Amino acid sequence: MKGYLAALSGLAAAALAGCASAAGPADDSTYEYQGNPLFRDLHTADPAPLVVGDTLYLYVGHDEAAEGQMFNITEWLAFSTRDMKTWTAHGAIMQPADFGWASRDAWASQVHEKDGRYWFYTAVEHDPDQGSQGKAIGVAVADNPLGPFRDARGSALVKNEDTPGPHNWDDIDPTVWTEEDGTSWLIWGNANCYIARLAPDMISFDGPIRQIDLPDFEEGPWIFRRGDMYYLAYASMDKTISPDERISYATAPSITGPWTWRGELTGAAKNSFTIHPGIAQFRGDWYLFYHVGTLDVGDRKGGLGRRAVAVERLTFDENGLINPVEQTDTGILPLP
Repeated sequence: MKGYLAALSGLAAAALAGCASAAGPADDSTYEYQGNPLFRDLHTADPAPLVVGDTLYLYVGHDEAAEGQMFNITEWLAFSTRDMKTWTAHGAIMQPADFGWASRDAWASQVHEKDGRYWFYTAVEHDPDQGSQGKAIGVAVADNPLGPFRDARGSALVKNEDTPGPHNWDDIDPTVWTEEDGTSWLIWGNANCYIARLAPDMISFDGPIRQIDLPDFEEGPWIFRRGDMYYLAYASMDKTISPDERISYATAPSITGPWTWRGELTGAAKNSFTIHPGIAQFRGDWYLFYHVGTLDVGDRKGGLGRRAVAVERLTFDENGLINPVEQTDTGILPLP
């Protein structure tokens, strides 16, 4: 953790250094799935799937780090598929500047549907001239999964001052869940894992911010439910095992716990210090989306800050626990 904190301390300066932008996909261009990585003409990270009817939408950050930069994530892109084979690119759905109080950094996000509206929770860098400094959680809203999204409250839902984390980027990586009774919850964090109940308006909290105690928690939580069991997957770190993040998970009988650690889901991403889970059931099958650092695009070598989304099937044993996932180049091939 200490090495990670030291490395990230220079993040703001690196991001401000700028880099030549790699063009994103043209709207409505298509990809045929050929194995991992999923999209091979640009760098994508922090995948967040959303299923709406017969379509799976995938939201990602657009990695554009230049040599010497750790991260430079400039916008959020959207893709969609109806069969996991043919994917359509829809271009950028938002940029950090769309939050008038933010300065940069399109970090990990999740889009959540509730009552026919689409709520976009994400992490950005707060503009220090507007009352806070460090990472913050914003929320945007749209009437369509592809937008247009607009800032839903005109200020951060969570600021660095709202939580007791050890650094100013502990408020990142939001994931959201809505119960059958309509109650919604937000979970997020780096170093500390936070949870709070959302108010019915989805842009404020209806209760205190609490912490979930998870072994080796680093960042990137993802909440989902299967049957009567809740699952919380997250990027974990144990330097006695690996200097890189892995994906671990815990289960609980309720969104409020108690959470039982179930161990490692998959190991470190290839050629990337970070890894980020996004999990969804689609057309009867479960999928784990994550990112790796193996894709070269032109003269941009893959790695941290130039990652690429991949996908594997997710299966469960007779007790509802997740079977370990092997990261492969073939991914979910063959497809029908």
